[in-house]
Amino acid sequence: MTYGYEGLVALGGFFGACARYGIGIWGKKRFQARLPVATMLINLSGSFLLGIVAAAGGTEVSLLVGTGFMGAYTTFSAFNAENIQLWRSGAWRTFAVYVAGSYVLGVVLAWAGYALGSLL
Repeated sequence: MTYGYEGLVALGGFFGACARYGIGIWGKKRFQARLPVATMLINLSGSFLLGIVAAAGGTEVSLLVGTGFMGAYTTFSAFNAENIQLWRSGAWRTFAVYVAGSYVLGVVLAWAGYALGSLL
């Protein structure tokens, strides 16, 4: 079976959305904390994996995994909605840890993924 570029993005998106949902459910059961650990883990692992794809992937891999899977897997909108909830509830410290940790670790992991992908 062959897929056009649109099919690769759609296929990757399907699996990315399923992975995001599954890890989100698992994380909410596993981590009973104010910090939205599941979303943070998803976005940080997505940063690392996208770094690998950016360095090592060709066109098809970039579309399937980078655009499709990672586009559906990572979630900037949920991240921002959770930040608003933390802010409105007055959880200033948790808010600061979540924002700073997500951005700083996200960039570090994307860089690490890119370095690893360059070796492949």
